[in-house]
Amino acid sequence: MTNHWIDYKNSDVIMNIGGNTAENHPISMKWVERARAERGAKLITVDPRITRTAAVADLHVPIRPGTNIAYLGGLINYILQNELYQKEYVQHYTNATYLINEGFSFDEETGLFSGAQDDAARNAKKYDTSSWQYQRDVEGNILKDPTMQHPNCVLQLMKKFYAKYSLDKVSKVTGCPQETLEESYKLFSSTGQPGKAGNILYAMGITQFTHGAQNVRAIAVVQLLLGNMGIPGGGVNAQRGQSNVQGSTDMAILYHILPGYLGAPRAALHPTLADYNERETPASGWWVNKPKYLVSMLKAFWGNNATRANDFCYDYLPKLDQRDHSHIAMYKYMGEGEIEGMICWADNPAVTGPSAGHKRHYQANLKWLVSVDIFENETASFWKAPGTNPADIQTEVFLLPATCSFERDGTKANSGRWIQWQWKAQDPPGECKSDLQVVYELFKKLQEVYAGGSGAFPDPIVKMKWDYGKDEDESQVDVVKVCLELNGYNTADQSLVTNFVSLQDDGSTACGNWLYSGYYNNLENPACKSRIRETEGIGSNLGWSFAWPLNRRIVYNRCSADPAGKPWNPELQVFWWDEEGKLVKNLDIPDWPGSWSFEEVAQFPFIMLPEGHGRLFAVAGVSDGPLPAHYEPAESPVPNLFYPRATFNPVSQRFYEEHLAETDEDRARYPYIMSTYRVTEHYQSGIVTRNMPWLNELMPELFIEIDEELAAELNIYNGDTVIIESKRLFKNGEQSGIEAKACITKRLKPMVINGQKKHIVGMPFHWGFMGMAKGAITNDLSPSVGDANTTIPEYKAFLCNIKRKGA
Repeated sequence: MTNHWIDYKNSDVIMNIGGNTAENHPISMKWVERARAERGAKLITVDPRITRTAAVADLHVPIRPGTNIAYLGGLINYILQNELYQKEYVQHYTNATYLINEGFSFDEETGLFSGAQDDAARNAKKYDTSSWQYQRDVEGNILKDPTMQHPNCVLQLMKKFYAKYSLDKVSKVTGCPQETLEESYKLFSSTGQPGKAGNILYAMGITQFTHGAQNVRAIAVVQLLLGNMGIPGGGVNAQRGQSNVQGSTDMAILYHILPGYLGAPRAALHPTLADYNERETPASGWWVNKPKYLVSMLKAFWGNNATRANDFCYDYLPKLDQRDHSHIAMYKYMGEGEIEGMICWADNPAVTGPSAGHKRHYQANLKWLVSVDIFENETASFWKAPGTNPADIQTEVFLLPATCSFERDGTKANSGRWIQWQWKAQDPPGECKSDLQVVYELFKKLQEVYAGGSGAFPDPIVKMKWDYGKDEDESQVDVVKVCLELNGYNTADQSLVTNFVSLQDDGSTACGNWLYSGYYNNLENPACKSRIRETEGIGSNLGWSFAWPLNRRIVYNRCSADPAGKPWNPELQVFWWDEEGKLVKNLDIPDWPGSWSFEEVAQFPFIMLPEGHGRLFAVAGVSDGPLPAHYEPAESPVPNLFYPRATFNPVSQRFYEEHLAETDEDRARYPYIMSTYRVTEHYQSGIVTRNMPWLNELMPELFIEIDEELAAELNIYNGDTVIIESKRLFKNGEQSGIEAKACITKRLKPMVINGQKKHIVGMPFHWGFMGMAKGAITNDLSPSVGDANTTIPEYKAFLCNIKRKGA
């Protein structure tokens, strides 16, 4: 998230796309309403349903699930064709002027960029990206055209690429009326002028697609064109669905990264530390410091055992092989018998994972399963699932009772990257322990076991620095000691570093996560515990908690002023310079090194990228194309109107055969578009909220939303029990389904897609067979197919059939 929730009050136009802010992020909605009340801001909601956000929006834009890029591509085309982009910003702060290799091309029939190759191992495509790169002179300098008229400059390539995203074609693909599209495009494009700020909020209605990463890219492209990045009230702002999801990703809960978003090493590419640094460290940009952050992390992990002589124990760091290690792939390997045991920590994939019924079946191949959670969930109790014979399950299951967040001290990182200390409100019941205490005890026991010399390679475990016990009681973990290690310290005297600027690659510093460096740099008054409210300013609240990096509230904030230092919006000025280019006042932490001159800062405002400019055209960072292109979801009722011979995202891995509804016969069997979502009254898999009687009373059972026309066609009435079917529940020639109560609603309406009427139905996913309130598992229906870059499953658009029970 580039900005933060309070900063929403500085927006002039707010687009909520792929999210339901009012219902699922109500505190952020407070600041949206502040902007509307005090600035006259307008709210656009782009969503298939008339959600609670859409109900209060100034403009609701209904689009078919899975057509976000078609909608955003139309917006990009509208901006370019009408020259509504912020010209000075685009010229100086993006790569619009850069020349792309002449070999770059795009096939308008297949939807493939140049460099496409078969990837047999993944049953998909992959790209050789050499033709996507910048043109350079003999000295390696990037060739540019400041006039942005050269046919191979990024701006002209974009104009050509998005020219076909006309109002007419976008309307036919999305199902949204042309006049509504144009009204939304005109309104949001009005922010592409100095003094205006456009803000785009998104959630999992953007990410949970086979093209989810490119959905986010398309949002970023729009914001770069309009000059909305790095300014108050602007940005690309992810609405996190849980209070510490940001913190979990910061700490590398995902398999492909290390703490602080360092790429996880791969065995084939990075066998040594020198190999990693050579391949992963760019020649320019802030990531030139990556070796400092990696070595400091290794020192935090292995302490005195990590020396220059042994590459700071880099060999101990696990390396990825060539296979996919995502959620979908992990369960595939489990089903094939490759995985013997699993620790499932605060997760319930038997309810929330795609094709969840298959996953419960695969878990029977495990020898052991450990579940760490507040309540007994469906993943732990998969052997109790309806239709399962416990006598057939040999898996040994261990339940470890955990505490809820209010029963322990520690920090949470919210959507705006604010790391805030939360004090324990009450003691946990019974033998419940905090996650930190559980992992502390578990690893100490592992060290004890492996210290005897057992195991193929015990050194990484035995030599791990694991000294987090309280001074007065070594058996109890001290959360502050963990915080201090995350913050970073000098290894010679254990003194805390001020921030990550002090980190080194010679072993003299240790730091668990470079991004968090500075959040706990003193024991008396750590920044994460600071609670000083801002009395005047733009809402930065620099004295309240700590925002990574360096307590910065708006990233890339040099872009809030023109190259000469003049603010685009004097009413929301962030920085003041004197005549010599010296910074004399700031309302946010500058996003550039203090050693840089005024000229350097203006020339390279996007410091995390090697070229220093925002990427309208992505020469790296995504695996499925340099420009966002519309691909249909993996299961779609219609062909791709833009690229007639295109499949769904060609780089997305095909995990299973006969898994997706892709044929004409399939589309006839499953004619309706399903999208899944959340409700306010329940939370995630529901294992917490379904154990609270008052919430069950408010939202007692699983339902399916059906539009009035479809309900009449199928003779379904409000409250009827409905059977929902998908290809995941078609086995050995027999079709089964799940049951839910019908909710006949005006919130959904049929859409006309290229002349064909299509119906959309929607279901929440919070129910299962455990807890006080039980219900069918919605994700038994969803497909195990995911985004080409992240493998996040495509929950938001797949095909189904529905019928009244007994019909």
